[in-house]
Parts: sequence; C-alpha cells; structure tokens
Amino acid sequence: MGERIQQVNQKIEDACQRSNRVREEVNVIAVTKYVSLETTGAVLQHGLEHIGENRWQDAQAKWEAFGQQGIWHFIGHLQTNKVKDVIGKFRYIHSLDRLSLAKELDKKAAALGIQVETFLQVNISGEESKYGLQPEQAQPFLREISSFSNLKVVGLMTMAPHEENPELTRPVFRGLRELRDDLNGQALTSEPITQLSMGMSNDFEVAIEEGATWVRLGSILVGKEEGSRWA
Repeated sequence: MGERIQQVNQKIEDACQRSNRVREEVNVIAVTKYVSLETTGAVLQHGLEHIGENRWQDAQAKWEAFGQQGIWHFIGHLQTNKVKDVIGKFRYIHSLDRLSLAKELDKKAAALGIQVETFLQVNISGEESKYGLQPEQAQPFLREISSFSNLKVVGLMTMAPHEENPELTRPVFRGLRELRDDLNGQALTSEPITQLSMGMSNDFEVAIEEGATWVRLGSILVGKEEGSRWA
C-alpha cells in the first residue's frame, strides 16, 4: 500500500505542476468501500486520514472500529431514511441532490446541535444513470436551502463518465469549476463555495488540472478485494 500511496502522490504533484497549482490544495479521500476492515485500518496507519464510503451498511463496522481515527466522507447516494445513521459520524456529505434530503439533514443536524458540511451533487455529464442536480437547478436549489442554518454548502461534487481516455472527461470537470465560479459570482451563500469534489482512480489527474480540491480514490490507492464481504 505504501508504494501505491507514493505513486499516487507523485501523480498528484505532477498534475499540480502542470496546472500551476499548489499540492496542498488537493485533498485525497481514500475510498474503502471495496476493502476489508483490516485494510481500512492499514489505510489509516499509512497516514490517509480522509475515508470515503458509499453505503452505511458497508461502512458501519469500519466506522465503529475506526471512526475516531479519521475524517469520514459519505460519497454515495444518501437515502433520506439513512440520514439518521450517518449524521454526526460523517463530517462531509458529498451527495446533496434534492430538497427532501436537505430538510432531513438540517433537521437531524439541528437535533444534534451540529452543522453538517455538504457538497451539492451536480450531474454535469447529463447521464441518466447518474444522480445529481442539473446545472441549471443549482442556483434555485441554493436559494431554497439558504435558510437551513444547520447545513453548510462547502462545495460541488460530480462524477464523470468512465472513459478509456481520461482526457475526454475534461469538459465535465471544467463545467463543475465554471458552475462553482458562476454561483459564487451571484453570492448565493454566506461564504464562497470553495471546494470541488471530482476525480476518481481513472481520471483524477485531469480533475486536478481542472481545479479539484478533493479526489476520491479507491482501487488505485487502497486496492480492491472482490472476495471480501464489503465488495
């Protein structure tokens, strides 16, 4: 694992150099959904503090074992009835995509006396198979949730189509960055939206070149254990 981490770090540094960015602007989320409890522990021991999971059913045992050791990100589609399970455990929710979810997150966060940091999930590519707001829905959605004092929108998130040639994903990532800048120009939030969660194992270098501040890396970083009960 140490060797994989080193190789990924080098790729990130190279992408930052190509795009005149500072390495410290790019944060890595280790996506552990396809690896075991033991491997998740090893991920934390190797100094990767940001852990990403897609489903509470798969994450529960890992969070119960290591929840106090890392910073946890919920990166999958979040069902409204699962909010009670993840709220207060995952610092970041990367998949805010509808009003019913915003209301439930705000209500449960208020009950706990916390503020939950969220990313709006935007379907830049327009693929029917992907969740997320349409780009033109982002502005009215932000206005609609502006009074939700226990929600803080810190960024935007998107998923690009899987392409054999990662260069083909560039318009998707550029589109998310341009949308963020456009929304900030309208001053829709009390503080500027600064974060962009985009880029996975196949295309994270292009995402970084286009402004990603969070990349979500699974197999290239932590491996994949198809035989595990978490696969």
